[in-house]
Amino acid sequence: MNFEVARAQMLGQQIRAWEVLDERVLRALRETPREKFVPAEYRDVAFADAEIPLGHGQFMLAPKIEGRLLQAVLAEPIDEVLVVGTGSGFLTACLAKLAKDVVSVDIVSDFVAAARPRLAEQEISNVSLEVADALELSYAGRFDVVAVTASVPEFTNHFIKMLRPQGRLFIVVGRAPVMEAQLITMQPSGIATTEDLFETVLTPLINGERPEPFVL
Repeated sequence: MNFEVARAQMLGQQIRAWEVLDERVLRALRETPREKFVPAEYRDVAFADAEIPLGHGQFMLAPKIEGRLLQAVLAEPIDEVLVVGTGSGFLTACLAKLAKDVVSVDIVSDFVAAARPRLAEQEISNVSLEVADALELSYAGRFDVVAVTASVPEFTNHFIKMLRPQGRLFIVVGRAPVMEAQLITMQPSGIATTEDLFETVLTPLINGERPEPFVL
């Protein structure tokens, strides 16, 4: 398989077609070898317009979702980023190329273990990988960007608390078949504003149905 042709087709037919036009984002997607982050048995479909199984009931996001997420949060070279759901490590790698530092957490230790050598192979050194339950994190006011790669049934302030002023949170809220990707921005006034981005369906966050974290 010619990965370079497949990569170009992905960028043109999926990413740009979904109105992802930011040049920094496109460069990160182009220069991060997606085929090296997917499980070996799925390498030939690394650039398909589909989620890719990772095991443990989890999936790698479709390329167009990754592109829209990256464009929505607009990570800058001075930003500190939290990725909730390391998965394959691909999105973490892309954000690492856009931001200053990235903390990437996953409740599945196998994913973190597999992502570490993939990031090292790409000589990405500004990422800290952690095995953790995202619903038990307590990073108060630490991040400029929080990217949640799984869905939650209801929106709460759990991840908002981790944002600095003018910080951005990407999260998908709802239950199948109706979910909405949202961009939450923490205004300097301390008020969080919400922008609905697009409808989609993502795998729920592990433990996301627990009632305790979703009590406002």
